[in-house]
Amino acid sequence: MPPSWNLVADIGGTNARFAVLMAGKTENLFEFQYTVQQQPVFLSLIETLMEHIILATGWHHPPANACFAVACPANLDPVSITNCPWHFTRHELQSALKCESVTIINDFAAMAHGVHAITETDVIQIGGGKAQQGKPVAVLGAGTGLGMAALIPDSCNYQIIETEGGHADFAPLGDLQVRIEKYLQKEFDRVSLERLLSGPGLINIYQALVEGRDDKQRFTEPAQIVNAALNGKDKKALQVLDLFSAIMGATAGNLALTYGAQGGVYIAGGVIPRFEQLFVASHFRQRFEDKGRFRTYLSNIPTFLVTKNNLGLFGASMCLHKKR
Repeated sequence: MPPSWNLVADIGGTNARFAVLMAGKTENLFEFQYTVQQQPVFLSLIETLMEHIILATGWHHPPANACFAVACPANLDPVSITNCPWHFTRHELQSALKCESVTIINDFAAMAHGVHAITETDVIQIGGGKAQQGKPVAVLGAGTGLGMAALIPDSCNYQIIETEGGHADFAPLGDLQVRIEKYLQKEFDRVSLERLLSGPGLINIYQALVEGRDDKQRFTEPAQIVNAALNGKDKKALQVLDLFSAIMGATAGNLALTYGAQGGVYIAGGVIPRFEQLFVASHFRQRFEDKGRFRTYLSNIPTFLVTKNNLGLFGASMCLHKKR
């Protein structure tokens, strides 16, 4: 009898990651990754994926179940990935996979499922505070966009709150951030948090800093800014990452206040791990706590940088495991 297997996916604005795992298990047997540049049509990507799975496993039968984490609202049909041309309907996806069931969740809902199951070795704590058992947990992070979710414990297990909080308004603090917001208003009209706290957001901050000045615009890609800052040879690149980290801290503090996240705030996503040490040493924690009369409240809430690889895939597998 052929083995029963499941498929999980983490679909972002730039990359799509997939994993094959045995039914009832959470450990990945095989992983596959594709980019928008490689596969601009999503259903063609699924055809390619299934061919690659057959080559890797020798299995010609479809998965029993699938869970796709997507960087967009998961309740809409068709599903259209934010900041990306990929789109599909639920019917199209289930027909392409030929599986018994397909679950579609927000990518940061998957992150929250994953955070519930990670260990101390998968995180770096930034600042003080101690997580309180049975209290809400907040998760946010930057990739091609900015994602947010919350995990609410209940008497049986936990519930996930999916959000699109990355598209909330940016609230600048101080003259420099006000100047950055005004620059971005000319470009985008409305300035959301995601316009700053994302990979493209690094470029937006940089362009705002050099606008109208004698500085020559050296950088056109987020990776160039990160590499220049890590080399320690470009003050403007360092300023960009420090501003980014400070704004992330203020945003994380707002999220902690909103959800009463005394179970901790977890920072995930693909951008920050690229400059992990600079982020840990930045003004992130200072800005997290800098909430006036509620400084003491926030000083007791721990913040963690997630270092576990492919947290979204792991969270999608945990979501399937929880449903069964």
